[in-house]
Amino acid sequence: MNCAQTIADYAFRSIGYGERLLPRSDFTLCQQFTLIGSGMIWNIYFGVLALLSGFILATAVAVGKGSSNRILRKCSEWFIFIFRGSPLFIQFFFAYFLFLSLKGVFPIFRPLTSATLGALIVLFFNTAAYSGEIFYGALQSIPKGDAEAADAYGLSGWGRFRRVIWPTMLRLGWPAYTNEAIFLFHATTLVFFAGFPAKQQRGDALYYANYFADKTFNPFIPYPILAGYFILLTLIIIGIFGIINTRLNRHLPQDAKRKIRYRPQLIR
Repeated sequence: MNCAQTIADYAFRSIGYGERLLPRSDFTLCQQFTLIGSGMIWNIYFGVLALLSGFILATAVAVGKGSSNRILRKCSEWFIFIFRGSPLFIQFFFAYFLFLSLKGVFPIFRPLTSATLGALIVLFFNTAAYSGEIFYGALQSIPKGDAEAADAYGLSGWGRFRRVIWPTMLRLGWPAYTNEAIFLFHATTLVFFAGFPAKQQRGDALYYANYFADKTFNPFIPYPILAGYFILLTLIIIGIFGIINTRLNRHLPQDAKRKIRYRPQLIR
């Protein structure tokens, strides 16, 4: 089988299209690149949806933590504390067994026992907590002059938040939020180790990398391929977030613009 045929057979196998059986012998580099790349579809799915939905909740949590309303403030503080204070790996296991228990009583929870939705919900809450703390810090760093200028122009309530507070909060918190986005995509590999099953061997990139490592007894080929895909994904994220960062800071002088620097998190 040539490489072109391998790509045609396995490029979308992780989402149910193409050859159903995995290769059993005579593993080639093309097969490993193709199947691990196919698994990356799930990692991108988890990362993109969790990031987009988590961004909305993170903004609400940041505003809630900075609110003068004691109930909103305490709910936001505890939400951040719980999801930042516990390991993501444990959150996956706890959520899976919680959804599994609820499924027996309420059948509506059955879809949540699959990684497609269950793992996504865990990543959604986790990134919302981390991002919420980032945005809260940015919210506290907004110069008083900006808020006073908004008051002077007669802006209040939603108009004041939408036109002055929220854009400034994003501008100040965007470099740190970029690092959170990168780590979120890296954290999607933990789905493989969680309790959520990969139905019909439709796993993520780490699932296929582990498959080849077990079959060939040589982890020094599939895992570097996996790392290469994530390095490429990281560069794409930095590029996209860099464009947004430039847009957010377009009104500032060149020497005053906040540049994005990738700072990997060793412990979460």
